[in-house]
Amino acid sequence: MRIAYMGNGPFAVPALESLHASPHEVVQVVARPDRPRGKSQRIEPGPVALTATTLGLSLAQPDDVNAESFVEELANLAPDLLVVADFGQILRQRCLDAASKGGINIHASLLPSYRGAAPIAWAIYHGESETGVTIIQMSRRLDSGGILAMERTPIASEETAGELEVRLAQMGATLACKVTDALQDGTISATEQNDSQASLAPKLTKDDGKIDWNRTARQLHDQTRALDPWPGCFTHWVRPEGAPVRMKLLSVDVADPSGAPSAVPGTVVEAEGGKLIIATGTGTLSIARLQPAGKKPLDTASFLRGHRVRPGDQFE
Repeated sequence: MRIAYMGNGPFAVPALESLHASPHEVVQVVARPDRPRGKSQRIEPGPVALTATTLGLSLAQPDDVNAESFVEELANLAPDLLVVADFGQILRQRCLDAASKGGINIHASLLPSYRGAAPIAWAIYHGESETGVTIIQMSRRLDSGGILAMERTPIASEETAGELEVRLAQMGATLACKVTDALQDGTISATEQNDSQASLAPKLTKDDGKIDWNRTARQLHDQTRALDPWPGCFTHWVRPEGAPVRMKLLSVDVADPSGAPSAVPGTVVEAEGGKLIIATGTGTLSIARLQPAGKKPLDTASFLRGHRVRPGDQFE
């Protein structure tokens, strides 16, 4: 089949590579326009645009994929199928109609759970033990189309969102190729989603990383994994002397998962021997790696050698 592939971020790269290597023909790659990236804020292409260029594929980067002029250009290519992953724009019906078989989306959750922009992070945040990839027919409603295929996988107890994304991207690539083959052969049909079981996974913001010490130790551990690598979790050490110090929590462990609070949540209960343990709403949390504002990342032992943290100090 003639494929028009739409994607932007790293999750979408393996599927593009797999479809390019398959018997199907990728006649067009559509990615978001180049934008400022990193600390230097240099204008650079996204991962899918860079991959398309490397593979020698035709690349379009419209500001608006639903613009009439671009939809006409797309339709003139006569694609059989649109394949979409991690794209960041909602396709209107006239854009979907540019392909004779419409579009399919590779979504990184077990739909209808976690519809939206950040399903991997929110699944970990909420302590899910299982997730997966769902291939759906695209419709005008966000992530609500009929399910064509689904594959499940456990979430490891220490797995971060970044690590899980790599696994799910490979799963999605394999599944997307199978679904594309089946659509060509006419051997697959869609199952309607149960909207009553739907949950949302909205786009992440930096504020999602703020630590609320009234949550349980397990919940804070999951939050730290969920927001790694972006936006990261942060808190403030309220020093007895001097201004509060903002710091990122890079890696944490549950020291005591279920004990009743031994102190007010956010209170340091141990700060010696390379250990920094803080009371939470339920249980205690051990900080393994952190990064004070404007400083390099440190393991806890190194941080404590350079900072006088004492039991009774407060984090908030």
